[in-house]
Amino acid sequence: MLLTWILLAVLVLLVIIFWSYYNRFAVLGNRIDNSLSQIDVQLKRRADLIPNLVEAVKGYMKHEKAAIKAVTDARKSLVGAEGVEDKVKANNKLQAALKTVFAIAENYPDLKANTTFLQLQNELSTTEDKIAYSRQYYNDSILSYNNLCKTFPGTLFAGIYGKKSREYLQIAESEKEVVKVKFE
Repeated sequence: MLLTWILLAVLVLLVIIFWSYYNRFAVLGNRIDNSLSQIDVQLKRRADLIPNLVEAVKGYMKHEKAAIKAVTDARKSLVGAEGVEDKVKANNKLQAALKTVFAIAENYPDLKANTTFLQLQNELSTTEDKIAYSRQYYNDSILSYNNLCKTFPGTLFAGIYGKKSREYLQIAESEKEVVKVKFE
């Protein structure tokens, strides 16, 4: 009779362990999906701000049509991007185009003083900060998930449940370059 209770206790313990690992994988997977969704929300917010920025800039930068077109095209690419990799590439393209517009804006004192432009520039800057935070949270979530997949006993359960490590969001090599500041 005692052996039956011991076997029953071991069986219940095993069920609890399997159940808890399954739930840990589910929770971490949901956290990753949620954090990726948060990145999408911030990218959408930035994409929604772009048309207003372009309108604010158009009147002042009539001779800079190529820069404005680059921003508009990059925005279209971002809005139409499917999958993480395409979104990252489109996002990098949009960031480069926006940097160009902001650099050109330095040559237009009236534009730099325009309150609408300044407000939009500030909102874009705030959104960029939120995107950076969302990326960090996504990669932190990936780290937790991958640690569970690669450490014992999680690696056993990852094999049982068919879970594999996931990829981190990578930044483009161009974004890793050191910014050179010159004072004249």
